[in-house]
Amino acid sequence: MDLALKRNVLVDTFGATEGLGLRIKQAALVVAGIAVLAVAAKIKVPVPGSPVMISMGTFAVLTVGAAYGARLGLVTMLGWMLIGMLGFDVFQNSTADLNGISYMMGGTGGYLVGYVLATLALGVLARAGWDRSAPKMAGAMLLGNVLIYVPGLIWLGMLYGWDKPILQWGLTPFLLGDAVKLGLAALLLPALWKLVGRARG
Repeated sequence: MDLALKRNVLVDTFGATEGLGLRIKQAALVVAGIAVLAVAAKIKVPVPGSPVMISMGTFAVLTVGAAYGARLGLVTMLGWMLIGMLGFDVFQNSTADLNGISYMMGGTGGYLVGYVLATLALGVLARAGWDRSAPKMAGAMLLGNVLIYVPGLIWLGMLYGWDKPILQWGLTPFLLGDAVKLGLAALLLPALWKLVGRARG
């Protein structure tokens, strides 16, 4: 497995690369990333034949992780969670009445931990060049989904009891939608890299 971590991620291909200009670019990317995560969390797309709609939140989490790299992706993710912790309605099912710490410690808590793990993993794999190949990007997205679901399901089990239908609550209804998002991201990131190559060619 190639984990040399020497390759650029997408956000390295434009704008300043050092000094104050780089810091300004990074700050702007963090703000933009937080906005993308907040908006995507509220987007739900119906899936034909499924009672559960696709939330674009996980797609945004994994894509930001790959496009930003582990360090900047983590800062963006933690910034988004901090804003949510302060009570702003930026999470998928948060509302004016249910938000902040109380929301984060509910059923979604484990998945938020998984978001952090998945962001780090996608960032590391992107540094290794996995985001430039559709098959490798699909593998990275699959790993990211596993890293989201494992702590999510563990937390649900701890919160509600292992005698409850945890998999039916927190996994199986979302598999079809996740497969669609995985395929989309596996095509999107390599396609963006091709556009970057053509722009420089």
